[in-house]
Amino acid sequence: MSEAEDFLLVARRAKEAAAGLAPLPRAAKDAALHRIADALTSAAPEIVDANKGDVERARESGTSEYMIDRLSLSESRIAAIADAVRKVAALPDPVGETVRGNVLPNGLELRQVRVPLGVVGIIYEGRPNVTVDAAALCLKSGNAALLRGSSSAHGSNTKLVAVMQDALTETEVPSDAVQLVPGTSRESVKHLMRARGLVDVLIPRGGASLINSVVEESTVPVIETGVGNCAVYVDAAADVDMAVDILLNAKTQRPSVCNAAETFLVHADVADAFVPRALAALRDAGVTVHGDDRIRSYGDDVVAATEDDWHAEYLSLDIAARVVDSLDDAVTHIRAYGSGHTEAIVTASQPAAKRFVALVDSAAVMVNASTRFTDGEEFGFGAEIGISTQKLHARGPMGLPELTSTKYVAVGDGHVRG
Repeated sequence: MSEAEDFLLVARRAKEAAAGLAPLPRAAKDAALHRIADALTSAAPEIVDANKGDVERARESGTSEYMIDRLSLSESRIAAIADAVRKVAALPDPVGETVRGNVLPNGLELRQVRVPLGVVGIIYEGRPNVTVDAAALCLKSGNAALLRGSSSAHGSNTKLVAVMQDALTETEVPSDAVQLVPGTSRESVKHLMRARGLVDVLIPRGGASLINSVVEESTVPVIETGVGNCAVYVDAAADVDMAVDILLNAKTQRPSVCNAAETFLVHADVADAFVPRALAALRDAGVTVHGDDRIRSYGDDVVAATEDDWHAEYLSLDIAARVVDSLDDAVTHIRAYGSGHTEAIVTASQPAAKRFVALVDSAAVMVNASTRFTDGEEFGFGAEIGISTQKLHARGPMGLPELTSTKYVAVGDGHVRG
């Protein structure tokens, strides 16, 4: 059987499983998630053994230690993954929730209710924990999950999916509700991207090149997630101590994630007070600053910024910096170079804060707070499938409600339209 035929078989099974999963009550889904969590804990030694093969191959191919750390699983990491599944089980079930409803003048009772999307395809890189996280979120929201991780984690992902499927055989949830896309070639990804009619939505999780490829080549609807060229704007009315603390946290607390700051902009009126302190703090934290001429005038170790720096999602200890003459100039920069993820303003001026919030067109805007707060857990949503930077269907951290669609239910008493 060819790879294309293998994929069609898997996708059809997923579609059938989605139909069986959708009407299940919360208790059935939660029981399945707890069974998965227990199975992962019990199978931890086997999962670690499968993961060792992936890690060895990664080292042989010259993969960086940072990426190997993301790839690696240990029994303690598997225990944490299992705990995350249990937390998903504890979250409210969005399926069946009434979004709005009313009685029409003709007496019809109309409700808009949440329903599963159906079959959710997820394309992601490196981290095998995403295999379990994505599956758990899809199951809780009544969706079947078709998972396509990177070839570098294929052994780990294969074992994780097998453990989850075995666990589901003991529950009311169809075991085909969690499946791995067959194959490790680029063609196997294309099969998923072009499975319109079998797959209801695709969610890519990874770097800009992966997301752009999926968006440009897919015939299945795509929810864009993840790319974060986030900016911190230090306004003329900023508290300098606060601004330094927020910038340092936004850049260095975890620089390799999409909600880390990649640019800071500072109003010219506060530059003399802020920039020297910011440069010193960033230098002490090991951050390389790529600045315009005005920023460079404050420090000999500032690298000259290029056009590419303004666009960059560094995901490293680097940051671009520019002095601007007004709040509107800061917004113009953000609109030209930002990715629509998260921007922050530091200011003591309410009018400045309101104007910034009104003008900045991003999924999240922080006022006197770090960009690092754009996160499902931090927002109180629980686990997330990703952070959407698009405007249709879902925007910002995508929790369980964002993994649903809606349908209208109208209840009448012999109503006919005249």
